[in-house]
Amino acid sequence: QVQLVESGGGLVQAGGSLRLSCAASGRAFRSRAMGWFRQAPGKEREFVAIISWSGGTAYYADFVQGRFTISRDNAENTGYLQMNGLKGEDTAVYSCATSTAASTDPREYTYWGQGTQVTVSS
Repeated sequence: QVQLVESGGGLVQAGGSLRLSCAASGRAFRSRAMGWFRQAPGKEREFVAIISWSGGTAYYADFVQGRFTISRDNAENTGYLQMNGLKGEDTAVYSCATSTAASTDPREYTYWGQGTQVTVSS
């Protein structure tokens, strides 16, 4: 079993940056892909980024456009999402999750954190 806790969200002005963290408990985290998803009010949850269990491969949603970087430190059981050039439309609750499959489909993810709010003011 894996427990995930996100942190690092907050209020930032457009063009600013935030670094989200995803602290995991349990060794299973190291053998699973990790994804970040977000959900804005009134919208469905959407894929943001995914990184392989080793950290060697990453994939991003089209809307990221080079602004975000996903990473992980398996020795620390922690994943990250560095977000630069934030826009108002990035406002959402961001959640990390783990999966045995390299997938952008949230239904493939077994363990989820509670989420952290990111608000971008314009």
